[in-house]
Amino acid sequence: MSKAPLLKVRNLHVHFPIFGGIFQRRVTEVKAVDGISFDVYPGETLGIVGESGCGKSTVGKALINVLRLTAPDVEISGEVFLEDNGEYIDLLSLSRKEMNKHRPDMQMIFQDPFSSLNPRMLVGDIIQEPLDLHTNLSQKEKREKVAWLLEKVGLSAEQSTRYPHEFSGGQRQRIGIARALATEPRLIIADEPVSALDVSIQAQVINLMMDLQDEFNLSLIFIAHDLSVVEHISNRIGVMYLGNMAEVGDADDVYRNPKHPYTRSLLSAVPLPDPKLKNKRQRIVLKGDVPSPLAKPSGCGFRTRCPLAKSACAKDIPQLEDVGQAHFVACQYHEEEFPVE
Repeated sequence: MSKAPLLKVRNLHVHFPIFGGIFQRRVTEVKAVDGISFDVYPGETLGIVGESGCGKSTVGKALINVLRLTAPDVEISGEVFLEDNGEYIDLLSLSRKEMNKHRPDMQMIFQDPFSSLNPRMLVGDIIQEPLDLHTNLSQKEKREKVAWLLEKVGLSAEQSTRYPHEFSGGQRQRIGIARALATEPRLIIADEPVSALDVSIQAQVINLMMDLQDEFNLSLIFIAHDLSVVEHISNRIGVMYLGNMAEVGDADDVYRNPKHPYTRSLLSAVPLPDPKLKNKRQRIVLKGDVPSPLAKPSGCGFRTRCPLAKSACAKDIPQLEDVGQAHFVACQYHEEEFPVE
């Protein structure tokens, strides 16, 4: 793994203002992402995991700079640096036209394979569209590349003349993967790419992505809420809670030795395949519900549910600190044991 990151995210905030009243004045805001930082290195997979609503999908859309197209009022701050010929370009500072130059380097695989493909377009045209926008290939070269991409994802070139509704969910996601690969990107953001698929199909798509990553030396940001899937595919893992990063570290280290109280509670709920080990993991049951992003608790967002919470947790948002071996935790009390009930 190279020491120079491909992508550097620094203090990223994504807030959605809420307007109300007769004059539609701003009354509050949803703090979907509330100041997170991480790096992505060439050839690695960074898994981002957390409960629904924690902001992980918003992170992916903010990184690729498409949020302003779908939510014009969104407020995005911080820095997202992409390595470009030895220099770092802040993507958030670019206009839509300036961003087009860098879009071939960053592509996205969307969560829902049924709504992410235009039902009125042939599959071949869907995959060819990025080539039309970002390359100078001839029409013959584009058709040849589309056929090659279909073969790469386990489909046939003859299927390029069909419409998306003629394919199963797993096949549609393979089409989405082929479209993402069309511009030969360096980084792919996969936003829960298997959550809408049957369990029997999920492993096939995950293994396909891992094979393609090895072949094309891709970097992946893999967003999911399924802990077992993230563990299988990721080199490093970032755990999010209510818009903040709670823990970041090597995948094996995070799973075998979780530090943050939230990570420990998440992993305690994962079923163990060996029944002989059932008594070797303390089951941690969190009390209460996840607070609304409209009214986040002061300080640490997890403190209202945390068994280790103290009065100091209400003051400042905890920052990630290195606890050894590039394992970062945003909790000053992470070494304490949970109280036994």
